[in-house]
Amino acid sequence: MAPLMMTRAPFVAIAAFVLASAHAGGIPSLAPKLLPPEQAFRLSARALDPKTIEARFDVADGYYLYRDKMHFTTAPVAARDAVLPPGTPKHDAFFGDVATYRGEVVVRVPLVHAAAGERVTLHADSQGCADVGVCYPPNPQTLTLTIPDAGAKPGAFVEANRKGWFK
Repeated sequence: MAPLMMTRAPFVAIAAFVLASAHAGGIPSLAPKLLPPEQAFRLSARALDPKTIEARFDVADGYYLYRDKMHFTTAPVAARDAVLPPGTPKHDAFFGDVATYRGEVVVRVPLVHAAAGERVTLHADSQGCADVGVCYPPNPQTLTLTIPDAGAKPGAFVEANRKGWFK
């Protein structure tokens, strides 16, 4: 039994060294560096007038959003169906034939009836992937906007809260 242990000792030592080096950062990680979803798919929005909210996604390079995974609701004012741009066709390994977005995506969310000065909360659900083959779970985001007067300039863009260590 002793000769067998002697022949395994160098392999155990090498394995321990490799694991320790990897843990200490001596060996580069094989996992891709992914952005958090709120950075990969940055959401901002503004109220254009008492009837319309404009939502914008700034999709980072190397990432894309699914058109049919975008849903918008508002409260306390109700919204009609969002007006989404057509998107680019893609055959996706996860969802089949879909439309996707890259870069800047502008969505119009019609409001049923909002009053000037009213605060409206926009709930945006989206889902996207990184080109390296990693898909994110559904990403809910919330923004609160103030409705401008009819005929006034649109409100300023409001960004969704960023998660993470530094807010």
